[in-house]
Amino acid sequence: MLAYFDCFCGISGDMTLGAFIDIGVPLSWLKDSLEKLPLKDFDISVESIFRNGIKAQSVNVLTKDNLKSRHYSEIKDLVQNSPLSQKVKQKSLEIFERLATAESEIHGQPKEKVHFHETGGIDAIVDIAGTALCLEYLSIKKVIASRIPLGTGFVSCQHGTLPVPAPATISILKGVPVYGTEIPHELVTPTGAAIITSLADSFENIPDMIVKKTGYGAGKRNLKTIPNLLRIIIGTPANHMSDYQKDRISIVETCIDDMNPEFFGFLMERLFEEGAIDVYLIPVFMKKNRPGTMVQVLCMENRKKSIINRILSETTSLGVRYYDVQRAKLVRKQINVKTTYGIIEAKEIQQPDGSFRIVPEYEVCKKIALEKNIPIRIVYDTIAKEAAAG
Repeated sequence: MLAYFDCFCGISGDMTLGAFIDIGVPLSWLKDSLEKLPLKDFDISVESIFRNGIKAQSVNVLTKDNLKSRHYSEIKDLVQNSPLSQKVKQKSLEIFERLATAESEIHGQPKEKVHFHETGGIDAIVDIAGTALCLEYLSIKKVIASRIPLGTGFVSCQHGTLPVPAPATISILKGVPVYGTEIPHELVTPTGAAIITSLADSFENIPDMIVKKTGYGAGKRNLKTIPNLLRIIIGTPANHMSDYQKDRISIVETCIDDMNPEFFGFLMERLFEEGAIDVYLIPVFMKKNRPGTMVQVLCMENRKKSIINRILSETTSLGVRYYDVQRAKLVRKQINVKTTYGIIEAKEIQQPDGSFRIVPEYEVCKKIALEKNIPIRIVYDTIAKEAAAG
C-alpha cells in the first residue's frame, strides 16, 4: 500500500493520527496497542469536526501523568522494552532519533542527555508510536509527501518565545523541499517534521496511483485562509514508475559568451561546494553566432538560491533561468563488497527487470589504482567480476 501525505497546511503528530483514524484505523485497536507501552493514566479522544466544510478527525491525548519531560535515553528504554512489534519499535525510535539529534545540535548537549519538553510528554509518545502502529495496521509500504509549507511569527514553548518555524523543526527539515507562507502560525511542529522526514521516501506531487481511501486530520486552530488539515491518501501504485525512486530537483542555467574560459573550471568546483548534484558545461551558439557556454546545474531545491548567487558572483552572466523538475532514479543502496583489494564501498543498483548490478565508488577505485600503480579500468573490472561471482 502506498500513502501520499498532502501537507498543504503542514503536519503535526495529532493531525497524522487523526488522518489515519479517518481512513479507518479503529480507535479501540489503537488504544489497546498503545497500552502495551509502559505509560499510565492516558486516554485518546477523537472528535469529528469541520474545517471549511470538510469533515476531519481531531485527536486529543488525555493524561494525568505529571511527568512533563523525559530524557532521550528514557524514551528509548520505554519503547525498546515494550512488547510492540519490531517494525513499530524501529520506526518509533527512528522518529525520536531525529528529534534528539536536532535538539542536541541546537542546545549543544549529548544526544542521550537531551531533555525533551514538548516532545517528551505522553502526547508526543502516543503520536509517534501511534503513527508507527497505523502504518503497520494499514500495511503501508511506501510514503510520498508533498512539499512542506512553513508558517511565520513566533511560538511560545518551555525555552521561551521562539521564531516560526521552531529551531528544532527547521533543523529536522534539512534537505527537504519547503516553502514559506504568510500564515502567522506554526504549521509544522517538531514532532510533525520528524514523522514526515522519517516516513517519506520522496517529496513531490501526488504520484500515479489508484486511490483507495482518503483521511483528514485536523489541527487545533481554525485558520481564516485555508483549512487547517492534513490529508493522507492511500492506494496502490498505478504503473511501473512506482518501482523507481523519485524526487524533485532544481535546474539552474545560464549562457555565457564573454568570460575567460579558464574560469569555468574554478566555477565548477565552487558550484559543487555549494551543493550542486551535477554541473554541465555545454557548447552553444548565441546571438550573432557568437560561440558560448551554457552552464547548467542540477541541485536540490533548498540549494537553488546558493547556486544562483554563486553563478552571478563568479561569472559575467547578468541573469539565470531556473525551474523545478521531477527525477526518477533506479533504486540503489550503499553496500560493502569483499574483493581482492579488501572490503570496499559500492552501490547496489536494482535494474528495471529486477536484476542487480554492483558499481564501485570512483574515489575508492582511484585510490586503489594509485596505491597499486595499475590502470583504474582493471580495478573496476576486477571488482565487477568478483561482485558478480560473489
